[in-house]
Formats: sequence, structure tokens, C-alpha cells
Amino acid sequence: MPGLLGKKIGMTSVFSADGKNIPCTVIEVGPCVVTQVKSVEKDGYNAVQVGFEEKSEKNTSNPLMGHFKKAGTTPKRHLAEFTFDEEHNLGDIITVELFNDTPYVDVVGTSKGKGFAGVVKRHGFGGVGQQTHGQDDRLRKPGSIGACATPSRVFKNVPMAGHMGNEQVTTHNLQVIKVIPEHNLLLLKGSVPGFKGSIVKINK
Repeated sequence: MPGLLGKKIGMTSVFSADGKNIPCTVIEVGPCVVTQVKSVEKDGYNAVQVGFEEKSEKNTSNPLMGHFKKAGTTPKRHLAEFTFDEEHNLGDIITVELFNDTPYVDVVGTSKGKGFAGVVKRHGFGGVGQQTHGQDDRLRKPGSIGACATPSRVFKNVPMAGHMGNEQVTTHNLQVIKVIPEHNLLLLKGSVPGFKGSIVKINK
């Protein structure tokens, strides 16, 4: 599936042709440089590795410097693999114009971290107990987590309090509102996982 790396800039809104106000996420997509071409004969599968955002040579390891020099490009901060239908060579630059004729895309990003959260916030529990009979301090507690005698243990995947957010999230079928190639911008309808400035993968 062809795609590119991008950086979430923020949100805005645009007016459609019929006057509706559409909330949009603005993503700076590319330009991405082809840093490696994988083939079935050598690697067992076909893929193209692309790099995004400049990185100083001082903060790049020697093995990666050799990797980028082989591709004839400067060091890149982020790398990702995509499967393209057309052939690409080392050093080729792919821009946001890749999505010119694409109506919908999938976006993969890392959601915002919310820290330690209880079951009401994390899993949408309604709360148990009541404010009488000594239950005034347990309105947001999870309640029972399993039987006592059988099976004498707690089953896996029982919803409990814990670390919320900061995990990979994929948002499917986001409508492409506009492509602005002169500024490397892509406008998508709706929200995209992650905070402002986070790196996302956009797939056709």
C-alpha cells in the first residue's frame, strides 16, 4: 500500500462548495526521500523505505550514515516502509502530490498519553454502588473483577485502571479535502491521532 510520512500541524476548518463548515486536520506530508529499495530476490518482499525530516550528521550513527550515503541523501530523522505499485530508485523524492487523485486515506499515529486513568475514564464504566449503605466512596470503582471460588483467579483482559493512551492508533477512511503541493500540506476531514508535531503514516 503506497503512502508517505508526515507531521501533524494542527486543526482548522474549511467551507465546502455547498457552504458547509468542515473540520480538518492539517498534515505536512513529505517531501520523502527513497533511502532503500527492497526486492523479493534479496529481502523476500517488495517495499520502498522512505525518510522524512532532516537530521544532523553529528546525531546520526555511522551505520546509518553509510545507509544514507548509499542512497545519496542527507540523514533523515524518521524512516518507514511502504509498498508502491510503481518502481522507485534510491534518492527519488516523493511529494504530497502522491495523494492528488486519492479520495480516502488511512492514518497511523500514536495517541496522546493520558497517564494513569481509572475505569470510568479509561473504559467508560458508569460507576457502581450508591451513595447509601456505606458506599459513598466507591462511585467510580470497578466493582467485582471475578468469581472467588471458581476459577479462583482473574481472567485476562478484565477492564481495570491503568496506563491510558500513548499507543498506536489507525484511523481509517479519512476523506482528503485538499492537497496543497506548494506548501507540502494535506487537509483531511476529521481528527488524526497524536499531538501537534507528532509523526504519522498516511496510507492510500
